[in-house]
Amino acid sequence: QVQLVESGGGSVQAGGSLRLSCAASGHILSRKYMGWFRQAPGKEREGVAAIYTIGGSTVYADSVKGRFTISQDNAKNTVFLQMNSLKPEDTAMYYCAAGWIFSLFEVDFGYWGQGTQVTVSS
Repeated sequence: QVQLVESGGGSVQAGGSLRLSCAASGHILSRKYMGWFRQAPGKEREGVAAIYTIGGSTVYADSVKGRFTISQDNAKNTVFLQMNSLKPEDTAMYYCAAGWIFSLFEVDFGYWGQGTQVTVSS
């Protein structure tokens, strides 16, 4: 079992920044791959960024490349999502997830946090 707890969401104006945190605990092999997903009202959940926690490789959705950075602090079992140059279209509930494949597909992740809301106003 893996437990994930997100924090750091909030409201910000366009162009601003936020940093999300995801504290992970539980079976370490089940959280070898960590990802951030988001779901806006009326839309499907989409992958934003993922990291291979052992090797450090990262992958990003085209919509956030150059603006978002996923990173980790292995000593604290925490994954971060630094979000810069935020846009109103980034408004969504953001979820942390742990999975078994290095991807941005929801189906490849089996453990999910409760989500943290990010709202970007214009």
